[in-house]
Amino acid sequence: MKYAVIRTGGKQYVVAPGDVIRVEKLAGEVGSPLEFAEVLLAAEDGDVQVGQPLVTGLRVRGEIVAQGKAKKVVVFKKKRRKNYRRQHGHRQEVTSVKVTGIEEARSDDGTQEGTG
Repeated sequence: MKYAVIRTGGKQYVVAPGDVIRVEKLAGEVGSPLEFAEVLLAAEDGDVQVGQPLVTGLRVRGEIVAQGKAKKVVVFKKKRRKNYRRQHGHRQEVTSVKVTGIEEARSDDGTQEGTG
């Protein structure tokens, strides 16, 4: 099984080709391609590459499936016996991304970049 650990939006995600992940909002329309260059770890059939901090020469490709909002988070503040109550809600914008592949990065002239 081929998988990778990527970093985006300040969080880390374990992804494999075909997975759909929900990440912090990314710019782009539904159907547009994405590329995650911050690959922290990659593995395939027992061969594990661990980056220090990033694995060079690898990238994860994906496609935007949907743009939306996460569930509402309710922030409720109260001070007892003081009649102080404040309620505030927040819905974080998220992007659903389908991972299409984990592949070696190619430079602009078509040659393969070094792996590490």
